Amino acid sequence: MRPLSLVLLLAAVAPAADPPASPVADGAVPEKLAGGFAFTEGPAPDAAGNVYFTDQPNDRIHKWSTDGKLTTFLEPCGRSNGLCFDAAGTLWACADAQNELWKIDVATKKVTVVVKDHAGKLLNGPNDIWVRPDGGAYFTDPLYKRPYWKRGPQEQPQAVYFLSKEGKLVKADADVKQPNGIIGTPDGKTLYVADFGVKKTHAYDIDPDGTLKNRRVFCDQASDGMTVDDAGNVYFTTRGVQVYDKTGKKVAQIDTPDGGCTNVCFGGADMRTLFITTGKSLYAVKMRTKGAARQ
Repeated sequence: MRPLSLVLLLAAVAPAADPPASPVADGAVPEKLAGGFAFTEGPAPDAAGNVYFTDQPNDRIHKWSTDGKLTTFLEPCGRSNGLCFDAAGTLWACADAQNELWKIDVATKKVTVVVKDHAGKLLNGPNDIWVRPDGGAYFTDPLYKRPYWKRGPQEQPQAVYFLSKEGKLVKADADVKQPNGIIGTPDGKTLYVADFGVKKTHAYDIDPDGTLKNRRVFCDQASDGMTVDDAGNVYFTTRGVQVYDKTGKKVAQIDTPDGGCTNVCFGGADMRTLFITTGKSLYAVKMRTKGAARQ
């Protein structure tokens, strides 16, 4: 047995564990790209890296192109909130105005309503969406009452839904309080759902038929919007952007001058730029990691 004095000496001189590597590029800080919006949300990249995002109160979807130009893609847009592109290049939108889920043909801007109710009852207000590789979609349906709604009282509990590629809609998890941000891994095997009602984010295993199983706490934080990178890190938005590795350990904090952040995605031609919506503005920061497919 070693003498206690030797043990203490060895502990004193042992090198400290290296801090977790940040995915942010060395020296990079968030740069403001555009401002003056009412409330930005839902950034999502197309296959080329152009980023689409919503200005919900102004009922617009904007596009930030890879050459740095801002344009209005669609107005009105059903007061869309969360957005996501599928593998075919179709833009899915949580159209909050009438509590619907839309698909938008980007070339023609034609809108198709794919979900308008569940079992004949109005949804609460689809908030965020992730489309898995085979075309099935998971979306959250929390209740955040809007002053522009012309509807009666809440018709069903808040839930996480799954819409199969064949068009069958089911509740994937009804045991949630106030689900919000949602994102899946590019292999389609893991889903993350933030629940502000319990201030936690859960991870699930995904069965091929869409069933969610093995729900477990990923971290003790909820999030508005979320994304993932090619290293398996998961990005959260609250006061700034929090980055957790695949084990649920926090590895980075990205702050913006605006403070509060609403959503996040990777974009740009090389998919190594993190785009951050903060309500009034759109920011970007260079990253070491690359965005995973189907953000």
